[in-house]
Amino acid sequence: MNSPAPTPTFTVSPTACPTTCPTTCPLCQEPGGLLVAQTPLWRVVRVADENFPAFYRLIWQSHVAEFSDLDEAQAQACMQAVTTIERVLRSALSPTKVNLATLGNVVPHLHWHVIARFDWDSHFPNPVWGAALRELNEPAWTRLALALPDLDAQVAAALQRH
Repeated sequence: MNSPAPTPTFTVSPTACPTTCPTTCPLCQEPGGLLVAQTPLWRVVRVADENFPAFYRLIWQSHVAEFSDLDEAQAQACMQAVTTIERVLRSALSPTKVNLATLGNVVPHLHWHVIARFDWDSHFPNPVWGAALRELNEPAWTRLALALPDLDAQVAAALQRH
């Protein structure tokens, strides 16, 4: 049996955020969730959200506000990673839908939300940031087809292959 991959560690890189980076940017100072994988360009975290347990976030390591701030190669690397996460969620969980979003209105640091959605979730079909439509009788993570640590491992392994 293979031993699990070591858990990545987040460190603030002095070169990742230029002097123009606001010191108040939480995505420059903190991982932004449970760190699943990272490269010099981006990191992927799972967001601790009891209503949406399969909620991942790809965070660009450098402090840029907009997707169009990336050059062509960076944009391709970013979208390849987002697509990889989506494919793992679809394969492992068979969600009703996968939501992709990049807003940055509250935290103007480039990050993508990749969220597996289910017709049974508390908000579906509303957006995750919208009003809840129902209460769940059990924690949402118990309804997933795969335990979260195993899902994290699949996401990390798929990202490592790309």
